[in-house]
Amino acid sequence: MDYATLGGTGIKVCKNGFGALPIQRISEEAAVRLVRRAFDAGFRFFDTSRKYTDSEKKLGIAFEGIPRDSYYIATKTGAQTGDQLREDLKTTLEMLKTDYVDIYQFHNPTFCPLPGDGTGLYEAILEAKQSGKVRHIGITNHRLHVAHTAIDSGLYETLQFPFSYVSGKQELELVEKCRQHNMGFIAMKGLSGGLLTNYKACYAFEAQFDNVIPIWGIQREEELDQWISCIDNPPAMTAEMQQIIDKDREELCGEFCRSCGYCMPCTVGIDIKDCARMIQLIRRNPSAKFLTEEWIAKMRKINECVDCGLCKSKCPYELNTPVLLKKNLEDYEMILSGERSVNRRP
Repeated sequence: MDYATLGGTGIKVCKNGFGALPIQRISEEAAVRLVRRAFDAGFRFFDTSRKYTDSEKKLGIAFEGIPRDSYYIATKTGAQTGDQLREDLKTTLEMLKTDYVDIYQFHNPTFCPLPGDGTGLYEAILEAKQSGKVRHIGITNHRLHVAHTAIDSGLYETLQFPFSYVSGKQELELVEKCRQHNMGFIAMKGLSGGLLTNYKACYAFEAQFDNVIPIWGIQREEELDQWISCIDNPPAMTAEMQQIIDKDREELCGEFCRSCGYCMPCTVGIDIKDCARMIQLIRRNPSAKFLTEEWIAKMRKINECVDCGLCKSKCPYELNTPVLLKKNLEDYEMILSGERSVNRRP
């Protein structure tokens, strides 16, 4: 079993974190069964958020009767003021049926909350830590400048940021900078929004970093089965694994949508987070489900784009989203007409 330690928090767990965002999409019974099975298999780190509808509630039910010191909960708040944070935390503790959370994170703020910035956010989270309701203070983000500010401040114990084997040197620099500052790194989007399909290669890449805990979004039993198999038999970074990674990097690195969803909602109703990466989805997954009448209608909705620029301005990866959407629609129409093979690279 591989282990990672989240910097100065001292939290040491196997290199499989349970991302609990997807369990909001399944029934309470199914979610509880999934979480308990993950715990029984060796998962000890569970990440959720106040924003994930009933995810916290489902985790709270799943962990009833299990000793509180045998697992770690990281959750998040999207509060904009100190008072909102206090109210969020109160609700979170009730939903999780616990007296404290191990890591309380600011959920993708557009700025890094700092003492004296006028929002009262950092003061409120520090107050919660001092009272014992929060053990460690963290932040999640998709913006490099916010991440660097958080690390440089010395006020945060963990950073959660997208990190996979198609990440760029900027993300690798963040991981190393966190190590230098004795700060834990929680890797989200280890499958790059579903574009990476070889779970063993994804695991082997993340396992190279001893200060990184990847959180895998889990919704189905078969998904959990994959990650459980990595606990007893951790995939190693072999030459074969490297070849898989190199091939994916060649195909995906650069201008592609990570499906983070921060560009949403679209002013005219375009499903940006999927339509802007449609060709990659078709190429890397069974294509038939993306060629239905429903998806054809969604893709052709791109024709209604008014070039307002709002999605582009909100993209944390600074993509030219309207151009990306139109290019995907052009390639999609060629596939529909038979002028282009599904497997040909865009």
